[in-house]
Formats: sequence, C-alpha cells, structure tokens
Amino acid sequence: MTVKVPPLKCQGIKTKLVEWIKDHAILENDGTWIEPFMGSGVVGFNVSPSRAIFSDVNPHIVSFYNAIKEGKITVGIAKEFLEKEGALLREKGEDHYYKVRERFNKNGSSLDMLFLNRACFNGVMRFNKKGGFNVPFGHKPERFAKAYITKITNQIKYVADALSQYDWQFVCNDFRKTISSASQDDFIYCDPHQYVGTQGVCHPSMVTCASANLPVSPDSPRILERRVAASHLDHHDGSKSRPPGPSRREIY
Repeated sequence: MTVKVPPLKCQGIKTKLVEWIKDHAILENDGTWIEPFMGSGVVGFNVSPSRAIFSDVNPHIVSFYNAIKEGKITVGIAKEFLEKEGALLREKGEDHYYKVRERFNKNGSSLDMLFLNRACFNGVMRFNKKGGFNVPFGHKPERFAKAYITKITNQIKYVADALSQYDWQFVCNDFRKTISSASQDDFIYCDPHQYVGTQGVCHPSMVTCASANLPVSPDSPRILERRVAASHLDHHDGSKSRPPGPSRREIY
C-alpha cells in the first residue's frame, strides 16, 4: 500500500508499520476507531475509519487538525503562509526561525506550528515544562523550496478530503479519559510513547510522554498495559503497534 504521510511530523512515527497494523486491526462497521495517543495520526489516517476519535495531550497537534477541519487551514492558506515564511527564512536564516518560535510560544498559531515542525532540528516535537516549544533550528534556510511546500500542502489536502468524508474528532484528553469513552464495538489503538535503551529493550526509567515532554512513573509501561487490558481491552477490540516478536510481558 502507499502510505499517506501526515503534515505534522512526530518522533516514532509508524509509517513503516502502517500496513502491518492495518492488516491486524479489526473494526466493526458500527464501531469507532479510538487513538488515546494520536501523535502524528499516521495509523488512523491510513486506516481511514468512518468514525474516529484522535486524542492527544498535546493541544497543538489537536488544534492543528481542528483548524483543518474547520477550514481555518486550507491548501491555499498553508501554501501562501509557507511561501512567505520560507522566503524570510532564506533571507534571515535562524534569526527568523527563532522569531517564529517566540511568536508561536506567545499565540500558539497552528500555522506557526507547521512551520516550526518542518524547519526545526529533525522534526522533533518537544516542549519545555512551561509548555514552550524549545527545539533548535534545523540549519536548513532553503528548507521551503517549491516542491517541499507542494508536498506539505498535498498532505494537508489528504486530511481535508478525509474530513469531508468521515466523522473524525480531534480532542485533547488524558489517555484514561479517552479509553474510558469506548463502547462495545469500538477499536482502541494504543501507541504509548517510550524510549528504547541501548540494548533495544525499553527501560522503564527512561519512559516519557514524548508528545508533551512530560515524565511519567517508572512503572508506567506495566501499569498502562495492565490497566488497558484489565479495564477495557477485555471488553473492546484493541491493538498496539508492535510487529511479531517478543511480547511486552517477555521483555519485562
């Protein structure tokens, strides 16, 4: 399958796993696709369910997609904005990047978020304890070439077209609230954020909620899976993005 890449980049994007996940996700016709940890949204966007709830604790991700849904960000608006800001980036370099970053941290503009996400270092999505975006410049002043802007606007068009066909909601909620909203026929796709240690094993002490840069308990991987399994996934369909291999229980 040809995977549609979303307009916002996030760490750990599951582009290479989308086809495998889609093949193993079984959603009843009347059910809702639920993602408590939306992140980039690449999995749900490619599964293309008729009804979906995309949830994340990062309000900027949620606001960006709601802006597309509400028509505040369109292909034309994004193209004009990126052309203008891209020209200033070419002219002024990192000074302009940091000007936009400061502006975003004051007003939270979704278009500024898009610019920063594509101009920052490695497309990292990271915020400080005060909620400020703090990723440095990616040192590519020529970043927004015509072809690159077209690529981004095509990604926005894909999401906008999907939103015109499907009933998708974007909400900013804690994962527990999102999971508890599920009903019998819904499918919960859980992709909790985590870091992987030097030996390729998830070290609980390194786990964090990457989308908001918020630390969580060292036992969170175990607690999360037990709570989800015991409280909800026994009663609803569910999946986590892990291809065949050792189970999480075997790892721990």
